[in-house]
Amino acid sequence: MSKLLLAAAFAGGIAAAGGGWLLWPAEPPEPPERSAAELMDVVMWGKEPIGGPFSLVDHTGTRRTDADFRGKLLLIYFGFTYCSDACPIDLQSIATALDRLGALSEAVQPLFITLDPEKDTPEQLKSYVEQFHPRLIGLTGDPRELRKVARAYKVYAAKTAPAERSDPNIDHSSLVYLVDVAGKYVGYFPPGTPGERMVEVIRQQLATVPR
Repeated sequence: MSKLLLAAAFAGGIAAAGGGWLLWPAEPPEPPERSAAELMDVVMWGKEPIGGPFSLVDHTGTRRTDADFRGKLLLIYFGFTYCSDACPIDLQSIATALDRLGALSEAVQPLFITLDPEKDTPEQLKSYVEQFHPRLIGLTGDPRELRKVARAYKVYAAKTAPAERSDPNIDHSSLVYLVDVAGKYVGYFPPGTPGERMVEVIRQQLATVPR
């Protein structure tokens, strides 16, 4: 084969490869945002599946997936570390529940998943979760990954800028999700649920787990 033919074949291969690259399917666009009322309706009436797999980074910088927590009852809460109202109240209720469960708390794993990955670095999450309970794990990650997890749990989250604040706030749903030892969504605790009530439900759920 002449040098001219070799050059032509090489150029054709590059063109074909380039065409294949251009034809490679793009990542699907994210679904449109849903209103708080719509998402709450879905959760309250169980209109759609809730929960699913995730791969995020914990407050020590370690990659964690949902599979890492199989065999544990999960309490999952979505929020952000600069939250001044709902988050501290609900996280304190989770901490109270763990303390009241005593030895049974070893079968429960609480997770705090941030809705503000730009500010909530692993270091920031570490200092935050330690204020509530030593067993609480903070999770962050790529914004797209976090949005995917939030959508799976039907979490409402939207940045707002109230007149009385100089920095954007995040308006978000404040449910504590209960997930069983097999990773299946069980139900939720409404905002402000006392730790004592959580203990009652957790004990009932743990009683169904084979020993």
